Amino acid sequence: MKALFHQKAFLQKSKNLHEKSAMLFLFLFLLSMAGYSQSTVNKSGLSVIYPTLYNANYLPIQERSAVLSFLDNDTPGIDYSNSTCKSSIGAGVLPGRGDFIIAPSAYNRIVYSGIWKLGPYRTDNGTGLGNPNAGSTRPLPAVKFSELFFIVAEAAVKGATTTAVSGDYGNDGTAYGLINIIRARAGRWNFSNAENAPYIADNSAAMTAATPATITIDYLLSERSREYFGDGRRWLDLVRTQEWGNLASSYQIASSTYGDHTPTTTTRDIQPYLYLRPIPIGQLNNMQMSTADLAAYQNPTYQ
Repeated sequence: MKALFHQKAFLQKSKNLHEKSAMLFLFLFLLSMAGYSQSTVNKSGLSVIYPTLYNANYLPIQERSAVLSFLDNDTPGIDYSNSTCKSSIGAGVLPGRGDFIIAPSAYNRIVYSGIWKLGPYRTDNGTGLGNPNAGSTRPLPAVKFSELFFIVAEAAVKGATTTAVSGDYGNDGTAYGLINIIRARAGRWNFSNAENAPYIADNSAAMTAATPATITIDYLLSERSREYFGDGRRWLDLVRTQEWGNLASSYQIASSTYGDHTPTTTTRDIQPYLYLRPIPIGQLNNMQMSTADLAAYQNPTYQ
């Protein structure tokens, strides 16, 4: 029988802790196959029957099984042909795995991992994929504690004199020492979004060992993009450091067609005037100035 499967896909870790699944609401059309049921007990103590369905490679999945996994790294052997196990969204399969797979190089403009911290995930869009990147109802912090370390580290990179500190956040005051405070914290886990449960792991030593001895503005911007991923700070960071044209003049991504995993390069000619936004016309119209003065008041090239 054909089954229409709709459930959240939970983050899934690999053994080396570098692979995760994005949680998405998916409607996957499974091919002709029979299902069986297993009994479990919910929080109320009542027995509930959950169906076991068949997903990638015709392997069984149950409640809380991963349906679609977005990998952290490209993995050889992923079959995106959909010649046998059709995912309906162009995802691939790996031998022995019941979840469909998409590696970073196979992201496109319509199928990509969501951002867990932005949530909430929505189910009010009919039979689509959900809208994990929609506007969030969660508060967005204007300033985070880590920002203080980044500010001082950036000042140090630009030649400012800094001072070593002691205590819980002790470091030598250099950009290297300040950034490693942030990276060490990022390496210590106490909760797993994948399992929605406490999870203790300490990767701080590996994180700090991987920090380059010389911190450059480019590395600092990259570290900020990791720390504040999804917070909407990247463009402002690139503009205020005058690095937008250097670091974002081209990018690669596949099209918005399901199953397209061939990235194409988009090149942008970022002109100097684009570092300034135009002054809103409504603001200009409310100013008591001559036409010539208004034109001169507007930012260059937007007149």
